[in-house]
Formats: sequence, structure tokens, C-alpha cells
Amino acid sequence: MTQGSEREPGIAAQDPQRSSACTGAVTGAMSIGQLAKASDVQAVTIRYYEKQGLLAPLRRAANGYREYGNAQLRRLTFIRRCRRLGFSLDDIRALLGLADQQALPCHQIDARIEAQLAEVRKRQRDLAVMEEELQRLTHCCAGGVVAQCRIVESLSESEE
Repeated sequence: MTQGSEREPGIAAQDPQRSSACTGAVTGAMSIGQLAKASDVQAVTIRYYEKQGLLAPLRRAANGYREYGNAQLRRLTFIRRCRRLGFSLDDIRALLGLADQQALPCHQIDARIEAQLAEVRKRQRDLAVMEEELQRLTHCCAGGVVAQCRIVESLSESEE
């Protein structure tokens, strides 16, 4: 099935017309503004995700406006949470592709999560090095004027 179909496998399997008190699901079709509010994602970002092929509206209303259902809300929530975890759009596209194939074993998703965790840990190490250097620089300056600032001098020296 296509992304915009009423019932998709995987991440969008929930019927968009069904209400769920437990999940806070929305009943019926939503406009892009309603979807933006429900998902905490700006409308311009939703349109961008559509252009990138990550999300498709449920359908177009007679007036040409996009309509979205719970399946699109769940998919958009998945995308938003992946973005917050630092995944690229290509990674998210791959994860969505895997999530839509519910019969597949989890190892491919696990591998992508582990790779992202390794990347986050690498960034943490890099940030720790940056923090140490910035701390070192803060101890270089004794006040005074810029012409005598040891921070500017330190930043201007070549690295050895």
C-alpha cells in the first residue's frame, strides 16, 4: 500500500477514523494545522517531509486541502522522535521502510539504533575535548585589553 492509503502496515497501521482514549488519538480527518498542533511539528516541516517522501496525506478534500488521519499522526510522531535522536532523513526513511514491513526480524532496526548510539557517543567525546579546550582558554585571560588577550593569542597559534 502507499503512504497515503487509509491503512498502512507498520508505523501507520492505526485506522485514522478510529478514536483511542488510551493513545490520545484524534478521530476523523485533520487539516495540516491540526496535525501540526497534535504532533508538535510545524506545518512547513510537515510539507517538507511530504516532499521528501516520508509522509503522505490521507487524501485531498474536495477543496484540495490535505487531510490527515491517525496513521499520519503516528508516522509524523515517529519522524519527530527520530529527528530528536539525531537520525538523518535518510536514516529515518530506512527505518520507516523497515517499520512498514512488520514480518521482518528486528536486527536491521537494532543495527541502525546501535550505529546511532555509537555516533552519539563519538559526538560526546568530541564535545568533551572541546569543553576542555574552552576551559583551558578561559584561564588564559587575566583581563585587560584585547591587544594583550592571551585567548586571542592562543587561538591564533598553530596547533602542534
